[in-house]
Amino acid sequence: MDIRQLRYFIAIVEERTISAAAKRLHLSQPPLSQQLKAMEEELGSKLAERSGKYLEVTEAGKALYKYALQMDQLMEEAKMEVKEVGNGVNGRLTIGINTFSVADLPETLYKFKKQYPKVTYKIQQNESAHLCKLVRDRVVELAFIRLPLDLDDFSVLHLYTEPFYFITSKHKKLFDHEVSLVDIQNHPLILPSTQGLGVHYLILEAFSRLHLHPNIVGECSDITLLMDLISSDFCTSIVPETLLKRHKGYSIHIHKISSFTEISSPVGLIWLKNHCLSKAAQNFVDLFKKEGMYTPSLLED
Repeated sequence: MDIRQLRYFIAIVEERTISAAAKRLHLSQPPLSQQLKAMEEELGSKLAERSGKYLEVTEAGKALYKYALQMDQLMEEAKMEVKEVGNGVNGRLTIGINTFSVADLPETLYKFKKQYPKVTYKIQQNESAHLCKLVRDRVVELAFIRLPLDLDDFSVLHLYTEPFYFITSKHKKLFDHEVSLVDIQNHPLILPSTQGLGVHYLILEAFSRLHLHPNIVGECSDITLLMDLISSDFCTSIVPETLLKRHKGYSIHIHKISSFTEISSPVGLIWLKNHCLSKAAQNFVDLFKKEGMYTPSLLED
């Protein structure tokens, strides 16, 4: 039996005559009678018997009718869900986010959820190079990463280029102006990352490019602890703007590093090149193009 035959049987049971069921199904009576006979032969049971002008459903027919209704309902739900997934109304959105994330990502996700309330989420945090691997391995479809990286395998939506800031304790304001890497090279720096990772590399590469030798006294990937250390005047640090947007309320002075050419970090949204994105992922990219592309406003001390 197939779903078509089950729907025929539902009509026969509910209309109680072959002629009425055939009219409901827009069929002629002989093919419908043949379908009922074929079902009875396949199941080895009488499903309906004539009683006067009407058909009476047998106990076997009642059992089949119960399951036929369930299967018809499941089939309709399956069709609806497949259509919704195909349109991005339903489905699963899988995203990788960089350790420092994107400042306005929660707001963008909130807008996406309002438009597509049935979509579920898988969000993984990691450093940018590993996020590229997760996208290649199709663990996630989309990832927010920091450049520079080898992105030959990816389509890239450039979001913005992020400035960096030199931050110190409120107890000790060292400058009244924007600073250069030359100005800050001798201050005790703890970097907001670990060796070999993106932000750590960007900072060291910027000093190296200018032939400077910064006074780096440590590294700390626990950002809450790092901000506490800076607030207590234990150290200073260099951080991307997103970190300051996401970790507010600390007793610190903020000094913009004066030139993008000295140190900055492009941020992008990537997905696998020549890969057909799920409709949920495509809808998210489209929304981010509309709502999420921005240049962060400069923070003031």
